[in-house]
Amino acid sequence: MNPAGHLAPPAPARSLSEQFVADHLFLYLAAGELRVYDGHQRFTLQAGDYYLVRKNRLVRYDPGSAGAGCEMTYCCFDEPFLRAFEEKHPVGTKKSCPSDAFVALAATETIAGFIRSLGPYRTPAGSVTEAFRAVKHEELLLILLQHQPELADILFDYGLPGKIGLEKFMNTHFKFNVSLPRFAFLTGRSLSAFKRDFQAVFHQTPSRWLVQKRLQEAYFLLDEQHEKPSDIYFDLGFKDLSHFSFAFKNRFGVAPSVLLKQKTSGC
Repeated sequence: MNPAGHLAPPAPARSLSEQFVADHLFLYLAAGELRVYDGHQRFTLQAGDYYLVRKNRLVRYDPGSAGAGCEMTYCCFDEPFLRAFEEKHPVGTKKSCPSDAFVALAATETIAGFIRSLGPYRTPAGSVTEAFRAVKHEELLLILLQHQPELADILFDYGLPGKIGLEKFMNTHFKFNVSLPRFAFLTGRSLSAFKRDFQAVFHQTPSRWLVQKRLQEAYFLLDEQHEKPSDIYFDLGFKDLSHFSFAFKNRFGVAPSVLLKQKTSGC
């Protein structure tokens, strides 16, 4: 998600391909709509929406909803920037804030004016020029905290994910296509401890369990829900349709398209 971390230009939503949110992300949907999934709920962002996406969360953006007319402006607030900001601008007492991965931001005229103000400072490529980047970055955060001071509870919490139960977390997030080190980090473990604890809980290696879990879910969706393979492979954590079809046939002895045809034709 924008590894540079600085006020990216209006860009196709499909450019947000990473499913692990490493830094807090400000997101403004300039046009179109975008369906998102955070492991607990699915909802649709509409043109004109502003959101803060929490760091250390798993989030998926549906590429099927990100058509040519879907554009956004976004930037990351990384920890070095936030620590420097907090030294310069004391944020006062932190207040409770929703724990959702996506936190809705107030659509005020101030923030709308800020988005418009970026125009003169953009390079031909669309990003904010380096000379003004830090200033605009700071201005954006000042605006957000002015209207929603409770965001400080999210932004200035520098703690790492604590150790949590594996069974519930993995059964909720197995569809996300992220690496084992990511899963280990999000459950508060080193990679070796994650693998050891995983074996104790599921009696399988994480890699084998993830593939089997995704394929079992795929079989249910094809067999019972009559979903199309092309509509489910991405949501189940497979990088492409051919990889999904190969793994499915290797597991069940029949290609997903053939299984679907059998079920829908009554064979």
